[in-house]
Amino acid sequence: MSEKLGLLSIYKLLPQTNCGQCGEANCMAFASRLLERSKLPEDCPPLVKQPKYKKNYEKLAAMIAPPIREVKIGSGERTVKIGGEEVLYRHQLSYHNQTAIAIDVSDNMTAEEIRSRCAATEKFSMIKMGQQMRLDMIAVRAASGEPERFASTVKLVNEVCSLPLMLCSTDPASLKAALEVQGVSEKRPLLYAATKDNWKEVGELAQRYICPVVVSSPNNLDGLVSLASTLESMGLKDIVLDPGTLVEGSLLKETINNLVMLRRSGLLKEKALGYPLLCIPAVVWATAEKADPVVTAYRESYIASLLVNRYADIIVMHSLDIWAVLPVVTLRQAVYTDPRKPVSVESGVREIGTVDESSPVLVTTNFALTYYTVVNDIEASGVNCYLIVADSEGLAVEVGVAGGQFNATKINDALGVSNLAGKMNHKRMVIPGRAARLKGDIEDTTGWEAMIGPQDSSEIGGFIKKHWDAPK
Repeated sequence: MSEKLGLLSIYKLLPQTNCGQCGEANCMAFASRLLERSKLPEDCPPLVKQPKYKKNYEKLAAMIAPPIREVKIGSGERTVKIGGEEVLYRHQLSYHNQTAIAIDVSDNMTAEEIRSRCAATEKFSMIKMGQQMRLDMIAVRAASGEPERFASTVKLVNEVCSLPLMLCSTDPASLKAALEVQGVSEKRPLLYAATKDNWKEVGELAQRYICPVVVSSPNNLDGLVSLASTLESMGLKDIVLDPGTLVEGSLLKETINNLVMLRRSGLLKEKALGYPLLCIPAVVWATAEKADPVVTAYRESYIASLLVNRYADIIVMHSLDIWAVLPVVTLRQAVYTDPRKPVSVESGVREIGTVDESSPVLVTTNFALTYYTVVNDIEASGVNCYLIVADSEGLAVEVGVAGGQFNATKINDALGVSNLAGKMNHKRMVIPGRAARLKGDIEDTTGWEAMIGPQDSSEIGGFIKKHWDAPK
């Protein structure tokens, strides 16, 4: 979508009947949703179903298509989407499809090793700020050079793992053998890679099996453009660009520069560059036979983090150590969080531990980071209590107080919905120390006594032990 695309230019292509079938109050509201990409043209039934709007629908779909094509890999629930970006800098709008992380296996590994790595990749799951962080794909490498062995490995991976696959070989015969394994081509694996030597054969495989394909030209952007243009002329649309992942010495700087140039050019809609980018930080293991594996994994982790920061839409890693993977997925979460929408949790009243009618009642905001920090500190201190989570529109305590989003009315709303007053034999609550100025308003609005708590939630345990006495 163009950065200069305006609300009115979208609205003019809508039916302008305000029918509400899209779920919005009127067509202007729907146009706004289209502009921020929370809705699609297909969500407007008249636009799709009525022939008189067909041209408008086609024009609108082309108008709001992102300059970086969105490519889907795999099928079903774990389908991976990459690309679809519209801006160079996150603060200009938002990044949409987070970097996919693939873990590699090779056909030189034992069956037990492959099963173990697939299981660990698929089961990887961490919850941070209420969001689940997972690994996304398995990259199967043809290290043996034997098509039959590669196909056998792909068959095993496909049987033990439901994640989308990336088939890695520059030998068209190996890719063909893997695609002919029952059930593999139906999952739309990503083919890696078409090069200057095999582009015709690999392109034809991508056409025949309707799979996304990577074009690879290490540290040669002109060659990369030429390859992508050639595959485009074959009618292929789901293309991923691999400019090479060079990590030795100053070559790492070249890799980063190449990524920036490609993304910038793609956003400017330069020919054959509007595609997602792929990098392989796992290459650090190729020259690390005698190196300390801990040092190599650490190196792979920080290089992967650099690449996530510089527009890599998919990366392939080898290390599965939690201390190497966790920094990458955590950074990815931060980069791909929508800056327009503070990460928040549902407001209301939570029970922490075993509570009764005389338990303490504490208050916090629904900003996710604040909420989970407070809950963790309460649980760590062993305090059993009720926690009122006020709807501060996803803002932290101090910011919410200053802006008026965290106020007595929001706390009273949470109290009313939960009917907490009817469960308690007291009317006392502990408010954050950083919201001390709200004490009077809270007491007037809720009818509860507001005790001013500590400035930092890590002090809640000590505060409750010292100040919370028998209910009055």
